[in-house]
Amino acid sequence: MGETMTKNDVYILGIETSCDETAAAIVKNGTEVVSNVVASQIESHKRFGGVVPEVASRHHVEQITMVLEETFQQANMTAEEMDAITVTEGPGLVGALLVGVNTAKALAFAKHKPLIGVHHIAGHIYANRLVKEFRFPLLALVVSGGHTELIVMHEHGSFEVIGETRDDAAGEAYDKVARTLKLPYPGGPHMDRLAAEGEVNIDFPRAWLEDGSYDFSFSGLKSSVINTLHNAAQRKEILRDEDVAASFQASVVDVLAEKTYRAAQQYDVKQVIVAGGVAANKGLRKALNTKFADAKQELLIPPLELCTDNAAMIAAAGTVAYQQGHRAGWDLNANPSLDLERYGKRESKQ
Repeated sequence: MGETMTKNDVYILGIETSCDETAAAIVKNGTEVVSNVVASQIESHKRFGGVVPEVASRHHVEQITMVLEETFQQANMTAEEMDAITVTEGPGLVGALLVGVNTAKALAFAKHKPLIGVHHIAGHIYANRLVKEFRFPLLALVVSGGHTELIVMHEHGSFEVIGETRDDAAGEAYDKVARTLKLPYPGGPHMDRLAAEGEVNIDFPRAWLEDGSYDFSFSGLKSSVINTLHNAAQRKEILRDEDVAASFQASVVDVLAEKTYRAAQQYDVKQVIVAGGVAANKGLRKALNTKFADAKQELLIPPLELCTDNAAMIAAAGTVAYQQGHRAGWDLNANPSLDLERYGKRESKQ
């Protein structure tokens, strides 16, 4: 027996192939995960120490059909029962995005379904709505591989970026420092684990930038860690990897937690939500929980499986776009530098 459907229920298929996860999911009414399938490519990219775009694209081509079949099978539903097909159109790796976009276009065309392009970061934000309903205005802290941003939302589908990274995003800094410590790919989880076993005994810099700015900069911190390790090696001084990781992580989470807290008070938001792969970081989760323990804002951090790239978040964001009348044409294309604010202001085509 499949999903119990009523006339007013909205079922949206989401497809996500922006980086190195091939994913598809079905979400009901924008808030309930019916099925969610993710095929990871970590093992393939491990030996290169990072994601190789050409390899990622090839894996997406190989896996997308199987992932879709499993998604429908898990839900005991068919493509005909979907109200719309949604897909990540950007940002991301152009070759990887193209696999998802063309799959979605083919499926939507064959089944006569509306086609909707979704912004990857909007997806990360809407992963939180699969846990709890949004209360506006809200503030989203987005921390993923290539993005560190603070975004205010006054209503569904509207995004005001009040702070962004000026150089390395937090996730990039984690990966680069992990590589310097010769940790396996992906470096972030290994850094988090090491940090939990270390002591904060190295004074790494915290980039607060000029007064009142909610922008982020982690390039100086990354350079400081690399220089500290290099100088220690020259002096034949032993630094524990655990202490380096703990001190580095303390510097990152101090800035993230403090700026998020300040922005939440200034913009007088009702909710603070955390989104993106780095939201899985235990050190960050702990720092934010401590910072907001007595705050009037409600703090939402999604479960680990909804922090990393998945298609349920794309279907959740796509549901709002569908209900607001947004539709893509058959000329929908991969857009690796898709702008979030502009995406939020696009005209509906109902």
